[in-house]
Amino acid sequence: MLLWLLWLLWLLLPLSLLLLLLLLLPPATLVQRGSQKARLSWLADLQYRVARCGLGWAAAWQQRRLEQSTWHVSQSQQQALTWCLQGARGPRWPCAGSTDVNTFRNRLPLTQANQAQEEEHGGQLLSPPAKQCCGGISLQATLLGLRALDKAYPGVLAPGSTACVTPTSPWPSALPWPGHALGLPNTPATQDSQALLLEALRSPELRALEASTATELLDVFLGLEADSTELVATLAAGDPGIALPERAAALSEALEQGPQGLARRLWPQLQVVVTLDAGGQAEAMAALGALWCQGLNFFSPAYVGSGGVLGLNLWPEQSPGLYLLPPGVPFIELLPVPEGAQEEAGHTIFLAEAQKGKEYELVLTDHTSLIRCRQGDVVHVVGAYNHCPVVKFTGRLGQALSVRGEDTSEHVFSEALARAVGQWPGAKLVEHGCVESSILDSCEGSAPHYEIFVELRGLRNLSEENRDKLDHCLQEVSPHYKSLRFRGSVGPARVHLVGAGTFKALRAALGACPSSPYPPEMPRVLRHKHLAQFLQRRVVS
Repeated sequence: MLLWLLWLLWLLLPLSLLLLLLLLLPPATLVQRGSQKARLSWLADLQYRVARCGLGWAAAWQQRRLEQSTWHVSQSQQQALTWCLQGARGPRWPCAGSTDVNTFRNRLPLTQANQAQEEEHGGQLLSPPAKQCCGGISLQATLLGLRALDKAYPGVLAPGSTACVTPTSPWPSALPWPGHALGLPNTPATQDSQALLLEALRSPELRALEASTATELLDVFLGLEADSTELVATLAAGDPGIALPERAAALSEALEQGPQGLARRLWPQLQVVVTLDAGGQAEAMAALGALWCQGLNFFSPAYVGSGGVLGLNLWPEQSPGLYLLPPGVPFIELLPVPEGAQEEAGHTIFLAEAQKGKEYELVLTDHTSLIRCRQGDVVHVVGAYNHCPVVKFTGRLGQALSVRGEDTSEHVFSEALARAVGQWPGAKLVEHGCVESSILDSCEGSAPHYEIFVELRGLRNLSEENRDKLDHCLQEVSPHYKSLRFRGSVGPARVHLVGAGTFKALRAALGACPSSPYPPEMPRVLRHKHLAQFLQRRVVS
């Protein structure tokens, strides 16, 4: 039997080498005059078919690895920790020679993000990681995500069916091949989002639209509206490229009908929007779904934080936001979130010990340092995949509001704001930011309160009645806040309407910092006066 297999491999080896040579050679070297178009089409089709087979094989291999690691999660976490400890360059390991997970947990204390570092980074809440996600988990997220996307939305991986409109791809790991043969724009040739958008506008047959994150895609659509005249003129003139007057006219007509459903009017075959999930993206995704990308599905291959890829998305057909926490690098621990404001956090647990229905804060250790860092990302366990938890990210602890110790979480405040905006006739929420009154010195003898800055569509002015609705909604969702308001310890929330493009400008200012994190996290609570004043100067109502 073994000899038969060796003989078969020996026969297939020349064919395999020939196929590899065909795929690697430039198409121009394989054509002759008179049949160039047909041969190019044949070669492109061959490359595409072989690339799909290669993707299927690689994804199946990663799936087997994932199954093995999630069934034997304790052993997998032990191996990940051992690898991290061997490569660490941080403080000296207090238990030389020991890599036991329990010893590691008991001997090294938990740490939090350095507040001095936060100020140095211009208001960002977490230390910035490398601009590129790396490691085995990133490759696994990309391969499994591509296979899942292909099964859920047939045709999106066909050449010419996908366009990326941001300089960075949403796929955590680049695939020069087979990504190139599949038409995936993993490495855009330009760093200009407008040029990438213009290239996408030239292709009405797109089936998938890619962007690094939802907030960056939101900025792309805002830029499309702001620069519409220039884009229409460029398409019509064909500078650069071929003049497309009919496409320019279609773009102008689509923009005249407003933002609602704009993506579907521009690309009638569009099925899915692919973005990378990270902190502070939920509101931008909701705005896109309600306006520009109405009727489209969203898919994120992974959840990425300051420690790298934290969660894998294996279910594009389900509601967005479900992620598997894999046992790899970074090494993940779960810290139970206290149920009461006075309750202290207990000890961390490992992935196999997570309980359905509970909330935990992520604690990460990577291979660059021996620091068990509390990330502030909170997850809610909704199920299990083999022996690993499946979670939804619910918010960030660093984005809670507290002027009297009430600790209004990011999730609770977003729920109250969504209720209030739903009561404002015709209004669609684009973005929002919060400031505690002490930051702006706006108490003026009154009780401390929240200052809320909102960017809306469909509403140009806010009446006092509408402003008061947000405070009422906050009292409905937070009994503690309601109690403080009843006693007068906290004053009513003050709501300000800012001009269009305000938060796009804020993100640009934050992103200009050399140490800004990737992917960019949108801060909902601004802790620094210059950032709060940035919004204050753009108030229109």
